[in-house]
Amino acid sequence: VQLQASGGGLVQAGGSRTLSCAAPGSNFGVDIMGWYRQAPGKQRDLVATFTVGRDINYSDSAKGRFTIYRDHAKKLLILQMNSLTPEDTAVYYCTLLDLSGRRYWGQGTQVTVSS
Repeated sequence: VQLQASGGGLVQAGGSRTLSCAAPGSNFGVDIMGWYRQAPGKQRDLVATFTVGRDINYSDSAKGRFTIYRDHAKKLLILQMNSLTPEDTAVYYCTLLDLSGRRYWGQGTQVTVSS
């Protein structure tokens, strides 16, 4: 499985950005997918993810501002981000956990929020 994240870029504070992740070769809709991010000098942290029970977990910072969903027609995992702040600046990674328990990571896409 190769994860292909896209949509990063430069955005002003208060703006929005939509990230997409394609997962060719995956069992889309069955495999567990989500988004993490890593800011410079910090660890990689959860942003939002689907769970085994098909619920959604959001980080506290993402709740109310970010939305994760699957576009089944295009087989894309989407992260819609609104009300962005400079603290959201990070490399965003798409991740997939398959039914065997193996985790895959995409190459990451940089989101930079200017104040």
